[in-house]
Amino acid sequence: MIDVHPFVIFVASIFTSNMIFSNFLGMCSFIAVSKEIPTAIGLGVAVTMVLSFTTVLNYIVYWNILVPFGLEYLMYIVFILVIAAFVQLLEMVMERYLSNLYYALGIFLPLITVNCAILGVSLFMVARQYDFLQTFMFSVGSGIGWALAITAMAGIRSKLNESSIPEGLRGAPITLIITGIMALAFIGFSGMVQIQ
Repeated sequence: MIDVHPFVIFVASIFTSNMIFSNFLGMCSFIAVSKEIPTAIGLGVAVTMVLSFTTVLNYIVYWNILVPFGLEYLMYIVFILVIAAFVQLLEMVMERYLSNLYYALGIFLPLITVNCAILGVSLFMVARQYDFLQTFMFSVGSGIGWALAITAMAGIRSKLNESSIPEGLRGAPITLIITGIMALAFIGFSGMVQIQ
């Protein structure tokens, strides 16, 4: 087990070890859905919920089922199944109770299942050998960091709609340039706290 305070892991996973800006995980939905602030916030909340619950579930499954029975080699398949089942449940709940957000997110809601940030957090949890509280704080912090990143990008992109951008930079190119600049800004926090 790594001896890092859970609060340090929480803060680091939001700022210095942000899934988008330090690991570039979850970029597909980050670029595609960061056009409008309400949609970005909705997806950010959904990703945070999925990250928080599935990483904790994967922790329980890994340490209580896979490791005792020597089935660690099934980790990837089991993690993906847990994530897919939880996203399916979340999708049904959102369709029933939050239909406006459900239709605004469209195809990107089921694509949370294949968002590499979701699987990446579970794999980092195993690789870093976090205990339960560290895992929980890491998953919630990673979700908040991802939500913060996509919301900030949506705010910037909404302002870019009012600007004159050269034709060749419109869309994904300017989004990737801004993402790189935002990543550089988040590197400024790395002196505060960082996790490996």
